[in-house]
Amino acid sequence: MGHTPYGYRIVNGNAVIDNDAADRLRNLYKNYLAGMGLMSAAAEVGIDAYHGSVKRLLSNKHYLGDAFYPAIIGESTFTRAQEEITRRAEALGRNGRKTKPREVKPFRRFKLGELTEHFDSPVQQAEYIYSQIESEVS
Repeated sequence: MGHTPYGYRIVNGNAVIDNDAADRLRNLYKNYLAGMGLMSAAAEVGIDAYHGSVKRLLSNKHYLGDAFYPAIIGESTFTRAQEEITRRAEALGRNGRKTKPREVKPFRRFKLGELTEHFDSPVQQAEYIYSQIESEVS
């Protein structure tokens, strides 16, 4: 088994709830669902973690309870937190979905008006000629 999730301790081979950490977790969910950001919700309850770690705390299904870990939060709270994470990600365009790239059609027709010799330098004359090219919109 991997490391023990935040909010639990292992006692005699069984996972038990660490009450102080579990209270912080419950308050983290409450603060996040009240509209606080990941970092501010965690800081408010005394959890010192990066935003990615806080998001993983909010997304950890062990907190719902399973065969080994007792439940710390209810399913409705967990579901609302997941919906809020998704809602905020979509509002910021961070939902991981690729948008279809806009099709760019290059110009295919060009016209060049009457040219005169303006410059003695071939480089300057070439720049002048290039600047006179116009694209035709089709």
